[in-house]
Formats: sequence, structure tokens, C-alpha cells
Amino acid sequence: MITLPAEREKPRFGMAVSRKVGNAVVRNRVKRWLRESFRKQRGDLTNLDAVFIARPSAGEATYSELFEQVGDLFSALRSRS
Repeated sequence: MITLPAEREKPRFGMAVSRKVGNAVVRNRVKRWLRESFRKQRGDLTNLDAVFIARPSAGEATYSELFEQVGDLFSALRSRS
């Protein structure tokens, strides 16, 4: 994950999911799961631009594993603030 402070009050999240993650079906599933994880866990984060980079192992991960990893990253961001 790469983060930068932003001038906006709402956080913005982006993602990069390369072909190394899997075929189009797998990449789209990973993107859907990541978007849902962002939506459910972003909470009180503000003034933030973040880009999540999916590694090849994300293609084999379950939704709960991705959800937990996004939560861990958000917790780390909150502790830095």
C-alpha cells in the first residue's frame, strides 16, 4: 500500500491488480472484494489517498483473508495518525 496525505476530507482508495494475480475473472473478483473491504472498514479515515497493490497471492486468497489484511493496513494507518 502506498499512501499520501490529501487535501480532501474524504479518503480516496485505488487499487492495482496486475495479470500476475490471475485471469480476468480472478482479477475482477479480487477488485470487488477489495472495494467491499474498503467500504466496510474505512471508518474515520480522512485526508488520505491510498493505492493498494494486489500481490499474486491475492488471487488465491479468500474474502475473509483479504478483509482481514485490509483491516490490518487500516489499523496501521490509524496508529500512524
